[in-house]
Amino acid sequence: MGEKLMSKKKPAFPVNAKLDDYLEHYNRKIEIPVFYEDLLRFAGAITVYDDEGEDTLWIRVYYSEFEREEIDLSLKKVYSILHSNGGEEIIQYLNVDAVDYCTFGNSKPFRIKVRNILNDNYTYFYVKKTDASRVYGLELEHMLSPYNLNFLVYKDTLIEEHIAGIPGDEFIKNMLPKCSESEKAQLAKEFVKFNERAMIRLLGDMRSYNYVIVPTHDFDHVVYKIRAIDFDQQCFEGKLKVYRPQFFKENLKMVQLVQGKLQKHSVDQYKLEERSIVAKRIMSYEKRIAKLIKICKEDEISLPEHIERLGKEIYELTSDVKFKRSQNMGEIMELALDFVKRNYENVSALQIIEHRIDVK
Repeated sequence: MGEKLMSKKKPAFPVNAKLDDYLEHYNRKIEIPVFYEDLLRFAGAITVYDDEGEDTLWIRVYYSEFEREEIDLSLKKVYSILHSNGGEEIIQYLNVDAVDYCTFGNSKPFRIKVRNILNDNYTYFYVKKTDASRVYGLELEHMLSPYNLNFLVYKDTLIEEHIAGIPGDEFIKNMLPKCSESEKAQLAKEFVKFNERAMIRLLGDMRSYNYVIVPTHDFDHVVYKIRAIDFDQQCFEGKLKVYRPQFFKENLKMVQLVQGKLQKHSVDQYKLEERSIVAKRIMSYEKRIAKLIKICKEDEISLPEHIERLGKEIYELTSDVKFKRSQNMGEIMELALDFVKRNYENVSALQIIEHRIDVK
């Protein structure tokens, strides 16, 4: 048996005072009327099954009559803060249809389903325990990916908007076999770009259930995009492979798609395109990223042995000795983003690194 790819369990890291100030400056820190701990006071629960009768690993919780009224009102207020101006005028038109709790994974989130009773439209949001890794991950996703993210932090509670899409594992199992050959080629391209983006910004554990596939109808065809939905493995693990989705067995079908649909020069071109796009985003968010990285350099979001290993592995690819000398994950992140920014026009340097990555 080979070495296990990931650690058994990642600890939650607290949000320090400087990160808290950063969140307040960028309107991420807002007083909310309910805490994660409040939702744990449920009186009972039932298992949630999917349409095929499979256990979803979520349980639907219910509260005593006394608790329910207070919690419902608080969750409606949170919805208003997250999606509107925080006013109470829309509360009368909202109904909390379900509060689900997931016991699987690190974050143990609550998923809240809120319905507009006027038109029966509904949406979800998530209530989680605050973790600095996740906050850094959400902020970097907001700045370095094509997608804006809406989330709020208040003390030990994190509120995240729902990212719509088809869970990757479900898509691979049920929908990928039905895709046309041109759709499969397009999915292969998107997986290459997603893989590259995750590695550049050190977002780990992008197994198929931690991202969604988003189909968009465009004239006579469907365009697919891949979006990360779980950010608690930002800059924690020491193995570089953890930050490359292609190495997880859950993504094998997507890797086979790339191998079957794309020639090597196309893969190289898509990787280069993604690096160039990320480099431009780094430059457009330069001051904000610099603030975040400065805070991260003074923070503790990983273990010493992970920092040492990751620095060495990236040094082996880039020959930049600064990676090997890094003292924390913030320094590695800063060097990685700076490397992408400096080299995105230097194709020869990136091709050398690409060769080393392929060899490994």
